[in-house]
Amino acid sequence: MKHRFYKSKGRVKMKLDQVMEVLKAKVYTDVPFDDIVINAACGADLMSDALAFGENKGLLLTGLNNPQCVRTAEMMDIHCVMLVRGKEPDEALVALANEKSIVVMKTDYSMYTACGLLYGAGLPGGDT
Repeated sequence: MKHRFYKSKGRVKMKLDQVMEVLKAKVYTDVPFDDIVINAACGADLMSDALAFGENKGLLLTGLNNPQCVRTAEMMDIHCVMLVRGKEPDEALVALANEKSIVVMKTDYSMYTACGLLYGAGLPGGDT
């Protein structure tokens, strides 16, 4: 699978549709994402751990399937919450994400695999 990414300040950035392709993800929200660029990603089930990564990473991968992940994403200027392990978001999570203009997707990959696939495609983590 060949992807076209672009570099900014030595880092690879990905458009959200490219992230979706890499992770074979499904979208649940109505938020347009054609122009969303992801600078980095972080993966955490504990939202306190996600908050420790700082702001503006772009993508949060989590197994936490409740509105708290959307509220955390909003505080961190995250553009997309990616639910891992095939978790289906409930209506309350999707409604809140639509209200806050945060994209919600799911992938069937585990957190470890999803993070590895994105890192292997060149997307930096929250600590790089």
